[in-house]
Amino acid sequence: MAIQRSLVMTLIGPDRPGLVEQLSQVVSDHKGNWIESRMAHLAGHFAGILRVQCPDSEREALVTGLQKVGGLAIHAEEELPAEPPKKRPAKSFQFDVMGNDRPGIVRELAAAIVEAGGNVEELTSNLESAPHAGHPVFHATGAVTLTPPASRQSLSTALESLSPDLSVTIEELPPHNE
Repeated sequence: MAIQRSLVMTLIGPDRPGLVEQLSQVVSDHKGNWIESRMAHLAGHFAGILRVQCPDSEREALVTGLQKVGGLAIHAEEELPAEPPKKRPAKSFQFDVMGNDRPGIVRELAAAIVEAGGNVEELTSNLESAPHAGHPVFHATGAVTLTPPASRQSLSTALESLSPDLSVTIEELPPHNE
């Protein structure tokens, strides 16, 4: 039986219809298994993170095949071994933050999460037009893990202290096993 290893890749380039189908075909052609991915359309570009498992004998050919899809910059790394389980269980929370945009707001948001004892697991942000005003409004959603003694309240307090105009919503996510 062939040794199977995972590759973690980033893919960035001009977006076009059928791109994900082309990528998935190349993975399939090289006996790969598409394990997980995050993909987005940003300013006319495709941006993706992809985890693929494939036989060692197909690894180089898989990466070469993906590079031939055209117009994509691809960076591939062998997946690092998972960290040993933490002694204190972490809880996951989903957050939604909305407020007036300003330079440095993502840095402030990230710093507040760290200060509250959290780790950003997922982050999506964009600017939206404020209703009736038209000025840009910052909107971020994401997932954070907190390890005790950090709590939902410490996260909420840290985020709300960034600015009086921020609207902050935090919900606990159900536990999951990877």
